[in-house]
Amino acid sequence: MATTTRTKTANTALTTAEKAFELLTCEPAPLVFDARPVPGLPDTTMPLDELRKSLMFGHYDSDTTDELWRQLAYHAREWGPAWIVGVIGVALPALTHLAAKISRGYPRHADDVDSEVLAGFLQSLRSADLTPPRLWLRLCWAAWRAGVSVVKTGDTEVLPLDLTNESRSPRMPYGHPNLLLGRAAAAGLISGDAAELISATRIGDALIEHLAAEQGVTASILRMRRRSAERVVAAAVTQGGLSDPVRSSGRPPAATPRRRLNKHPAFATGRSPGPP
Repeated sequence: MATTTRTKTANTALTTAEKAFELLTCEPAPLVFDARPVPGLPDTTMPLDELRKSLMFGHYDSDTTDELWRQLAYHAREWGPAWIVGVIGVALPALTHLAAKISRGYPRHADDVDSEVLAGFLQSLRSADLTPPRLWLRLCWAAWRAGVSVVKTGDTEVLPLDLTNESRSPRMPYGHPNLLLGRAAAAGLISGDAAELISATRIGDALIEHLAAEQGVTASILRMRRRSAERVVAAAVTQGGLSDPVRSSGRPPAATPRRRLNKHPAFATGRSPGPP
């Protein structure tokens, strides 16, 4: 679990959570986790700060990580506020790292990014399906997506501080990314399956590993297909070819990818959408 520290003078949602975690794990009665039911972890009980250190510097396989985060998520849901703080604390090195990457170059958004990263993680911690694999990855993805939304909002809805007197070029009317993908599919630039793949993994909560397993292919093949389709869409956007809805002759407009993907089993694994 990667770690990135903020300045000690910063007072954000993540640094506040860290202070609460420190109080929760201090002597004489730190909150402890029973690691014995989790294969691959030490056969003992561990204070949560020791568990965090073990995760930061140890190397555990996916089965161990999945079972650990199932247990932690269950404790957060069933055992009260102290465990919510505790589980967030265990995740904080990774959350801080994600927030730092998102807000790099956007210092005025750093506080908001921290808040949204924490909120996104917490919402997923409360609502994510605990059964499918890669729970830790899905929790981090939810946190990342929430944090990125701050930067995107800041870039597209707030005028820059050094705005000149020159006119700003209007944004091209592409609309929601799913509409863009729907138009690309309707125009025959990409297949409907490719549009669904991009929507499910880039906008939704689906993991490409899950989809690959369902389709009987490797994750690397799906990533290659997604990358190829994304390049086609990006080229069309650059040329302005997807700014208007595409009308298909003789048939009603195709459903957008999200409308179909709501029924996809992969979308039972996380929260509704608002990055590896």
